[in-house]
Amino acid sequence: PVLLATAVAHPLALFGLLGASRSEAGNLGLIYLAAGVAGATYPPLTAAIRGAWNDLTGPTSGRYHLRNTALAAETSLFEIVFVLGPLLVAAFVLAADAAAALVGAAVVTLVGTAAVALGRVMRGWRPHPREHHAKGLGPLRVGGFPALLLCVASLGIAFGAAGVIVPAFAGDATADDPESLAGVLLAVWGIGSAAGGFWFGVRRPPANMTRQFAWLLGAVAASFAVFAVMPGPTALGVALILGGATIAPALTLENTLVGRIAPAGMLNEAYTWVVTMSVAASAAGGAVAGLIVDHAGGVPWAFLFAGAAVAVGATVAALPAGPIARAEATAVRTEHRVAA
Repeated sequence: PVLLATAVAHPLALFGLLGASRSEAGNLGLIYLAAGVAGATYPPLTAAIRGAWNDLTGPTSGRYHLRNTALAAETSLFEIVFVLGPLLVAAFVLAADAAAALVGAAVVTLVGTAAVALGRVMRGWRPHPREHHAKGLGPLRVGGFPALLLCVASLGIAFGAAGVIVPAFAGDATADDPESLAGVLLAVWGIGSAAGGFWFGVRRPPANMTRQFAWLLGAVAASFAVFAVMPGPTALGVALILGGATIAPALTLENTLVGRIAPAGMLNEAYTWVVTMSVAASAAGGAVAGLIVDHAGGVPWAFLFAGAAVAVGATVAALPAGPIARAEATAVRTEHRVAA
């Protein structure tokens, strides 16, 4: 019901935003209101799909060995969407105008969300018993989950910062169409991530996910340090492809750990927290990076800021007896007991 309701409400909010922006009065407050409603009604597809994957590949489903592959595929496709989305917007703008892009987004959201909501998987899904549902702080009370959210925030800060830093790098590198150069650089970053995700998805899941998650976060942090010393667009493009290959695997393990740590009845809430934290951290990262790149020579320092943020998450995940490691160990024991 939530997916179907938001599938209708979000496009209506986008049409309201379009109408507000084209009104003769040009009421800025109305535009802000419509934009806020559009954001609030955005369909929770990510939480729903990841929760469904975890249910379909539970320890007693007979498909548990496919969980890593399923989440890696979902993460990689998510990366591809981030590559194709701006290209589709550009195509709409070139063929018509920005309003056409907004209408296109509304139609795609309506059709896509309805297709997921009415699909066999979602129609066959049954809620968990009411006594297992989240109450109060929900998954925030689960051991290891707040620490995992800190890792989510560290990645979100870096991704939001990259969306500001790469265009600033392109602007410094060329005066001839820097917007296109920035788009290409961000696209190759996404392609590298998708390729890394597909490669990671066909591999056997690691026995110690927390440790590998820490290593991958460390690799993402190191890649930003490498970006900071790249002399030109070509070098940065190569570095983005290679560095991007670590992103989808890190996100895959992040999502797998959420499904492993959070109780089954709290999965939707847990993934909603992950998405909310990621978006909020991304906005904060972009804002701070914007302040840094506004200063002369600020681009390398902004890359280092993003890398430092991820390094914090890597440190939290790397603690051998830390909250994430303890929560995973507890979850593994429970899975073995259930499977037996």
